[in-house]
Amino acid sequence: MSQLAELGFYALAGHTEQPRDLVDEVRTAEELGLGSLFVSERFNVKDAAVLSGAAGAVSSTLGVATAATNVTTRHLLVTATVATTAHRLTGGRFALGLGRGIGLLNGLYGLGEATSAQLADTVDLLRRLWRGEVVVGHDGPAGSYPFLHQASTFDEDIPVILCAMGERSLEFAGRVFDGVVLHTYFTDETLERSVAAVRRGAERAGRDPATVRVWSVLATVGDHLPEELRLRKTVGRLATYLQGYGDLMVRVNGWDPAVLERFRADPVVGSTPGALDATGTVDVLEHVAGLLPEEWLDAAAVGSPEQCAARVLGQFDHGADSVILHGATPDELAPVVEAYRSIRPGGRFEGLPANPGRSRPA
Repeated sequence: MSQLAELGFYALAGHTEQPRDLVDEVRTAEELGLGSLFVSERFNVKDAAVLSGAAGAVSSTLGVATAATNVTTRHLLVTATVATTAHRLTGGRFALGLGRGIGLLNGLYGLGEATSAQLADTVDLLRRLWRGEVVVGHDGPAGSYPFLHQASTFDEDIPVILCAMGERSLEFAGRVFDGVVLHTYFTDETLERSVAAVRRGAERAGRDPATVRVWSVLATVGDHLPEELRLRKTVGRLATYLQGYGDLMVRVNGWDPAVLERFRADPVVGSTPGALDATGTVDVLEHVAGLLPEEWLDAAAVGSPEQCAARVLGQFDHGADSVILHGATPDELAPVVEAYRSIRPGGRFEGLPANPGRSRPA
């Protein structure tokens, strides 16, 4: 079956207790012809480095990316080693995806905020190490390093992706990174503005904007799934984002902040411990659904597999280079992928690399 290099999915979507499930997901994804697998990171049983290695070991065609790991959670040399190991393990199918993390949790964990200056300095150091350079006496936003080195024989070309939401972060990504992963529940207008910000940043840095690969992230929850699961993957997931960084979601999409305030003040929301997509009962989620405007929930691919597929294809018309089908396993995505194949434009994505951080063959 031909590979759909323009489509990706998140491994172990949402919460998991069994990281080994990734092995079956990879095999199913390759059977479906999906292009890339993205690994999100949680501090429980979802270590991005371990899962990227597992995905690389049991796959032969899938691109693999961390999306994302936070630069403040590992020593820079460890991050560099994760990337070079995964790069060679996958035969060049790996991209290192970085993010800033969630501000509140960063503070609670004592990690500090990952600034743009720190990210840019980190990427520069990583690329120098991957070229086999010796770094001596570095003192910059990424930290103070008397000595950094991997191997003088290295000449590794490893793409680096930034997971970002705000316009300034997206412009920054266009200046520095090889690819960008956006966020779930972006409206079509927000997607267009986001892509424009990335392209603008690249142009201002003297780069070819087309070389920065932009991934839309589209919640894909077809009505072939059980109703409770759909509720958890749509209402529950969006509500969890609003719990964690609602102000940013609302600002980026231009939504009404008064709705967010009512959501936060709601006693049912306030009395439900933890992330709503994980701990909310059906009654709670149905209640939360009444707090969220249809406009907010409509920023997803829902309905029949054919309707979902059409929504996926529409992401490209709004500027995305590629689309992550978010919130569903490959088994759950199978009917949507089949429907997508029937409407996929011939030749439109020809030559798109499997590596999710590249827009052109290496």
